[in-house]
Amino acid sequence: MSRPDSSPASDIELVRQALEGSDTAYSDLLGRFQRPVFSLIRRMVLDPALAEDLAQEAFLKAFRALGSFDQSRKFSSWLFKIAHNTTIDYLRKKQLDTVALETADSEQPDLVAVIPDSRAESPEASAHSRDMAQALEQALMSLRPAYREVIVLRFQEGLAYEEIAEITGLPLGTVKTHLHRARNGMARHLSDHGWVPKGG
Repeated sequence: MSRPDSSPASDIELVRQALEGSDTAYSDLLGRFQRPVFSLIRRMVLDPALAEDLAQEAFLKAFRALGSFDQSRKFSSWLFKIAHNTTIDYLRKKQLDTVALETADSEQPDLVAVIPDSRAESPEASAHSRDMAQALEQALMSLRPAYREVIVLRFQEGLAYEEIAEITGLPLGTVKTHLHRARNGMARHLSDHGWVPKGG
């Protein structure tokens, strides 16, 4: 049944409808979060096909456990935590090799300082921005999974440090350290591949 004001249902409303037996509500939740969950997992495992399988597993776990979800909390954080745990369990079982990131040096350039100004409208500037986006993705992929995850949760999903800590099970200070090292690691990777920080 459509809402009188035609505004989209909130996450919690969809959860309640799903628990009442609405298949449409389940479909709406899947449609709303399928892409962000897949994106998070893909950045952790670096394999789109595997990410699809793990995302499907995470959604199955979430929907089966929907009755245990505390509706006073944020649904997206609860779902991301399930996705995180599903992926970490897989990585631990497979003992996949990861790219270790050296301890960050406070003198390393900040990631933001490496990103060029994309406001110019020329074709050359547009091509440069596309190249920059590809370089950023490659820099992200060079990080260890734990660092990639916090970067995606913070800068792609826009989550607060506290939410990231809840999802990953890490202390708040560790989340901030991971983000600092991840940003420096990406900046170092970009610099090594010819992307010079502003003013550098």
